[in-house]
Amino acid sequence: MGIDGRIGSITADDGRVGHYRMDESVLEKLQFGRVRTLLGDRCGSSLGRELCARIAPATSITQVERWLAQVRELQEVVEEIGLPPLGGVKDIRKIIGGSASPAGLEADAMVDVADTLAATGYLCTWGEKLPENAPTIHGLLNRVENFTPVAERIREIIDERGEVRDEASRKLANIRATIARAKSQIGVVFDRLLRQSSVTKCLQYSGVTFHNDRKVLPLKAEHRGRVQGIVHRSSDSGATLFVEPAEVVELNNTIVKLGLDAHKEITRILLELSRIVHANEVEILKALNAIAVLDLLSAKIRYAKEFRAIVPEVSESGVLDLREARHPLLAEMFAKEAKEAEEALKAAKPGKNGKDLACREVVPIDMRLGDDFDILVITGPNTGGKTVALKTVGLLVLMAQAGIPIPVSEGSMVPVYRKVFVDIGDEQSIEQSLSTFSSHLSNVLNILQRSGKGSLVLIDEMGSGTDPDEGAAIGRAVLGELRRLGAHALMTTHLSAMKAAAFTVDRVDNACVEFDVETLEPLYRVRIGEPGNSNALIIAARLGMSKSLIHEAKQHLDGRSQALKKAIAGTLSSRRKAEEARTAAHKAQMDADRQKIEMERQSAALDEARKTHERWVKWVNQLDAGDEVFVQSFDRVGKVVRMLFSKQSALVATGMMELEVRLNDLAPPEMADE
Repeated sequence: MGIDGRIGSITADDGRVGHYRMDESVLEKLQFGRVRTLLGDRCGSSLGRELCARIAPATSITQVERWLAQVRELQEVVEEIGLPPLGGVKDIRKIIGGSASPAGLEADAMVDVADTLAATGYLCTWGEKLPENAPTIHGLLNRVENFTPVAERIREIIDERGEVRDEASRKLANIRATIARAKSQIGVVFDRLLRQSSVTKCLQYSGVTFHNDRKVLPLKAEHRGRVQGIVHRSSDSGATLFVEPAEVVELNNTIVKLGLDAHKEITRILLELSRIVHANEVEILKALNAIAVLDLLSAKIRYAKEFRAIVPEVSESGVLDLREARHPLLAEMFAKEAKEAEEALKAAKPGKNGKDLACREVVPIDMRLGDDFDILVITGPNTGGKTVALKTVGLLVLMAQAGIPIPVSEGSMVPVYRKVFVDIGDEQSIEQSLSTFSSHLSNVLNILQRSGKGSLVLIDEMGSGTDPDEGAAIGRAVLGELRRLGAHALMTTHLSAMKAAAFTVDRVDNACVEFDVETLEPLYRVRIGEPGNSNALIIAARLGMSKSLIHEAKQHLDGRSQALKKAIAGTLSSRRKAEEARTAAHKAQMDADRQKIEMERQSAALDEARKTHERWVKWVNQLDAGDEVFVQSFDRVGKVVRMLFSKQSALVATGMMELEVRLNDLAPPEMADE
């Protein structure tokens, strides 16, 4: 599924390059379906929700740029005139398809048609304020005809309950009026009968009941014949007879006949309306198509605003640079927690304090690939932070390639990957069997066969499930092969031997997820250039292991591991400073870019103000007696009596008064409507 930015249509483009399509299992593992749901929840109609359910990442850079440009374009439009009004829109495509049926459309279906067609009018009115520099939105609106006249015609005939109005036709009005008179006459007859004691003493109970829309009296069986009329039925016990008095039989027959006549007339009216709808079927479907796309784009805008997401730049050089990236599903979960906490705080019992209701926030991470390195090995304790980092990168890449804003900071950029591969095990078990290792390794080998340049590979816990030395050796071999293939890769592991790759393999670097040894909890912040430590001995000490045992454990540490730690420690300070300098340089560049944009905006505003003033001066100099002007301080339109240029004022007549008004208080009369 794609959205063609040139004409705003839903196309069959699935974002393929060659014969490749993004693997659905990858979307499932990274929970892309949840993102579809998030967007769908922010749509205004089922039309948009249907598109959200089909949205998928593209692998064509042209398509991705087009989708993201559409979102950026609508964001700029929304800042000026707000979101497109889509209230009342329903998915009436099946209804419209049935308008050619010999039976026509039902009245209640026509209510949905009228609501949706009326929405086209609101949309067209919104489009009149659309700025010129919005080609995609203009293209979409060009496909939306204003069907307000059709909606009004339907509403003249059918009310909001789905009932055909009496005034739909003169014939229907006459029929219903005759029925109403007959019913009134029947009511008079029953009222008279119920006032007669000779009748009421024969009734099982006082009152009137119905048999097939005909009013009948509940006569006691032993009084059969005491009330002249037709016995329609008896009660189950046989004790009660339901009698239609003879005086109303003909009136009821008339009502039945008129009811059939009314049904025929309603059918004729609905067929006439159906023909009007059918005559516009092609244009209506075209409008619904465009409205669906607008709804999807609006959902992306709402999502971006709610989760502080932005439209990233697309990197043609293949660089992935995510700044302050947040996992969108964690952001959603924590937002729900915050809402629940707020509601709980409002209804808090005495003694409940704000600390008890403290809300979690997603810890943002910085991640990059393709600039100074192509493969990043994230090491450290098996605490969950590494896997979250992997999933964050993977899901944000998929979202960006599907044209969805992503929760990152300005300056972030994403390449368009032709293939994304994932080997992430969500279940982390202490006891890992050979079958688990075999499954993991089979996935990795499959990835190596299919990946290459233009691929993103995400592998969680590389080398786990087997002997640490052998697992690390396999991990190093896989890493080397990915480097040879030219793929971008993120690999997590808790095997220390994997850290050395960054020192021996070109374009490979280390990273770690920070860990608080005091609280024994992960901090989730990613530090690039710094390999992680298992911190096992520190944790053991914190948990109460004696100093003698800690010392004993250190004696058993592998010598190569100790040497690697010393080598890493020697470069740690310089790497950290380099990363901090890189971050500072990026921030400085962003600040400079923002200042440039602000200066350009102010310059444009001043230029527009100058042009406006020049137009006003020209207009004032051409004013003469009798010309209409808008007096801003009085908020009313008047006529010039005489210009007093020497006094920089004018004599203006407003109603019965003449006022001397300063020239800078005058404006063209059309401003009275603004």
